[in-house]
Amino acid sequence: EVQLVESGGGLVQAGGSLRLSCAASGFTSDADSIDDYGIGWFRQAPGKEREGVSCSNSEDGNEYYEDSVKGRFTISSDNAKNTWYLQMNNLNPEDTAVYYCAAGPEGCSTGYLPPLPEDFGSWGQGIQVTVSS
Repeated sequence: EVQLVESGGGLVQAGGSLRLSCAASGFTSDADSIDDYGIGWFRQAPGKEREGVSCSNSEDGNEYYEDSVKGRFTISSDNAKNTWYLQMNNLNPEDTAVYYCAAGPEGCSTGYLPPLPEDFGSWGQGIQVTVSS
């Protein structure tokens, strides 16, 4: 099973930027790469349910952004490093949450619906993002 390790969270002022990283390891064969997986980014704020904010699947060409982050968040990847990224710009206090990356071969099966947690078999440990006003 693929293991995911997140980094890049922290405290930032409103209007600032952060880039979250999600490094993957544990591929079962040399032929496997992050291109074989969909990536989802989820977040959970205190007292709220987990929500899927963005996902991407390069095999299918699908990409989704929740309305509140559209135009501010961008998913990218570096195959050589087996790492996905979530670039977050113009952050606001409502973005404060624990962010989770998740990967799965069937992840992000459409480009117009939020990612479904059950489509992702591997999860990062979660990382805190705090945006001060």
